[in-house]
Amino acid sequence: MPTKKLEVISRENLIPFILVTSLFALWGFANAATDPMVQAFKKVMELSNSEAAWVQMAFYGGYFCMALPAAIFIRKYSYKVGILIGLALYATGALLFYPAAQSESFVFFCTGLYILTFGLAFLETAANPYILAMGAKETATQRLNLAQAFNPVGLIAGLLIAQQFVLKNLQSTSIDDFSSLDAASKVAIKTADLMVIRDPYVILGLSLIAIFILFSANKMPQAKDEKDTMPSIGATFKVLAKSKNYVLGLLAQIFHTGCLIMSWTYIYQYAEAIGIDGVTAGYYQMTAFLLFTIGRAVGTYMLRFISSGKLLMFFAILGGVCILGTIFMEGIIGLYSLVAVSFFMSLMFPTIYGIALEGLTEEQSKIGSAGLIMAIVGGALMPKLQGMLIDAGGPGVNDIKIMGVSEVNFSFVLPFLCFVYIAWFGNLVFSPKEKFESFI
Repeated sequence: MPTKKLEVISRENLIPFILVTSLFALWGFANAATDPMVQAFKKVMELSNSEAAWVQMAFYGGYFCMALPAAIFIRKYSYKVGILIGLALYATGALLFYPAAQSESFVFFCTGLYILTFGLAFLETAANPYILAMGAKETATQRLNLAQAFNPVGLIAGLLIAQQFVLKNLQSTSIDDFSSLDAASKVAIKTADLMVIRDPYVILGLSLIAIFILFSANKMPQAKDEKDTMPSIGATFKVLAKSKNYVLGLLAQIFHTGCLIMSWTYIYQYAEAIGIDGVTAGYYQMTAFLLFTIGRAVGTYMLRFISSGKLLMFFAILGGVCILGTIFMEGIIGLYSLVAVSFFMSLMFPTIYGIALEGLTEEQSKIGSAGLIMAIVGGALMPKLQGMLIDAGGPGVNDIKIMGVSEVNFSFVLPFLCFVYIAWFGNLVFSPKEKFESFI
């Protein structure tokens, strides 16, 4: 008798799935809009590559600080309340760009981003495990990949806004030697440019208020544990610490997020090193996002036939090959390699997420989810390290040669090392249990 094929999404869960999936595009928008801001603030505020990387430190640092409190709150109350708090914090951080632009303070802008990502931490901590719980455990990873497929929609929208309404309209980026201008000219340009940076975030904040009202007005089903009492936080931490999939998956998520943000953030510096301006570099990043979208769709389909660990390993190996091309093939071919790596990174976040939480109860998954969201801190720390590598020879991106290549090329050794670990993790996951145990 043939076995019945499990549904990825059942009809009764379709509407909740669509509503929660829309959130994936919202945090994708914020991620994409932030990457070009590193280059924008570098020019407007006359910062070094390392100093400008504080944008990413603030953005991804907010995830690290708020993910666990968000999980504890959601665990006590509900997914819907968590989503509403997330939207409120997201809107607050975006609206803080208005007073930040008035004060012309880089620290104020970073504070706005920091609070904004408090909201994103709530949204991601609620949405990811909720999607996993919306059906059979056997199709959980495939279901999360499907939901994550809408994340690139937000990425593309965010980049379009950043490129067409911010980078294109910044006066400071169109001047070859902005630092050589007289003080009065620089002040006038700086004031105008900060207003350009401010406006999209203020509009975003107002839009989020409308989305908040929409979610408030709709009834959202709450998945609940069958038991009346929940295990203590301490007991949950002990279970997570003993789960090899979770511990190694947590590290894989740190390295994946770091790799992702480094490859997207420093595409502008890489392009600068070969004489390509910021607006044109934005088109290359747009291509990277499109490849990321295609890769997510292809990967989700391939998971029907290939185990998640094996596919993760193959994608990590091919991503590492692209990064080697980025390092050693200077010029436009190296830039093409950097763009291509996005295809192979597309599968990683939801796949690692699903593998790490495999076999855990819903309550354990809520806390485990927080750890995996906190792992996004890799997107804060690693771009900062890469910025320091790029600044090794001076404030430019091509001041010195390291191992025969420019410093910006060499800096991509960090994403390469990330791919090495992810490939190793994927190999352990799909290998027989005895082989897995022998590596621990």
